[in-house]
Amino acid sequence: MSVPAQSTARAKDFRVAIIGGGMCGLVCAVGLARFGIEAEIFEQAPKFDEVGAGVGLGPNALRALDRLGVLDAVLARVDDAERQERRMLYVSGSDQHEEVYDYNKSSEFTAADDGIGIYRPAFLDAVMPLVDPKRTHFNKRCTSATKLASGAYCIQFSDGTSHEADLVIGADGVKSVLRNAVVGDKMVLQFTNTVAYRGLVPLETLKQDGLKTDLRRRVCCFVGIDKHIIAFPIRSGKIVNIVAFATDNSVPVGSVEVTGPWVESVPQKELLDKYEGWGPDAMSMLNHMKNPSKWSIHALTPLETFVHEKIALVGDAGHAMTPHLGSGVGQGFEDVFVLCELIGHPSTNLSNLEDVLKAYDAIRQPRANMVLHRSFRAGVIYEAFGKPGYAAADMGKHLAGMWEPIWRHDLDADVASAVASLQQRGSFPAAES
Repeated sequence: MSVPAQSTARAKDFRVAIIGGGMCGLVCAVGLARFGIEAEIFEQAPKFDEVGAGVGLGPNALRALDRLGVLDAVLARVDDAERQERRMLYVSGSDQHEEVYDYNKSSEFTAADDGIGIYRPAFLDAVMPLVDPKRTHFNKRCTSATKLASGAYCIQFSDGTSHEADLVIGADGVKSVLRNAVVGDKMVLQFTNTVAYRGLVPLETLKQDGLKTDLRRRVCCFVGIDKHIIAFPIRSGKIVNIVAFATDNSVPVGSVEVTGPWVESVPQKELLDKYEGWGPDAMSMLNHMKNPSKWSIHALTPLETFVHEKIALVGDAGHAMTPHLGSGVGQGFEDVFVLCELIGHPSTNLSNLEDVLKAYDAIRQPRANMVLHRSFRAGVIYEAFGKPGYAAADMGKHLAGMWEPIWRHDLDADVASAVASLQQRGSFPAAES
């Protein structure tokens, strides 16, 4: 096992448990290990696993991964074809897919604004060797975290076992159990009335079928009324990751409850019927999605806090959002970076841990919720192109500047601000002048 170089931080007087072994949970364990903090990871699945789909990581996400010590391992799994221009090219979903808006032309961009696309299992394969296997526990579905008289938490699992920790990090995803421990049983998770049909299709297959839209490097968004399709290359550019979204705008968001599985295989006909009348490239992609999976997209209403006492949420547990800006995972990595920096700070100990988590919350909650709002708004814009919606000129006005506040954020400044606030409150020693 190879692990990132650790800092010389003093040993901590508290125990850490991470609930959830997905992308954010694993990266959090690696980030803490850099400070000599060995967290226990509890994953409900029998092994570290991710649904086999592509994920886009913008430049802010890559900076967070770099500072957490995992970027080199991740990039080793990515080739040139997957180092993409994350700046979206929008084309009409109908007719001959005329260009609607090219984000490349909206502002001055450099290579620093580029990102990558990666297969989720490949990401986990890159990070797993950096995690201590002795501290990973599988088949552990968390059911509750109860505070003890000592101030520590007893974490209960569905198999009847339990574990005690002083700090609990909820990286347990959109259906988070730890979220209830932070905000109670409020109805904060809702179906967005949007479903996403996912599939992977060889690029060569699409070329042979007459595909004209260039999907080799750019992320392409086919837009239309109540529907849009995102397509980008993964696996050395040989595979196109396709996500076809369809929204029912006839009912208010939150008024429909999905009673069945949130992810299920569906007949291809269901997908093709949704997109009847769309243009040739769009239909070519969908025709080759022989076994599409349908995802019912849920999102959180913005939480007022990600923290309660010594429980902290990261990633989808705190701010599950629609995927329309491809920024949800990146916000999770930002959470993890800020949290690890503050927990690993030499002045952090058990006595001031709650104050440290409040400082984390003050930094991360407003920013992540800002991205949550923007992601939902982006989906509305994408699915308003064409009569009676927006013309191409309108689309440009609404889309310009959508990503810059997300991509060009200074995480080190966030950490410095949080540390300064802790010093001002007396939780950390005052800075030397």
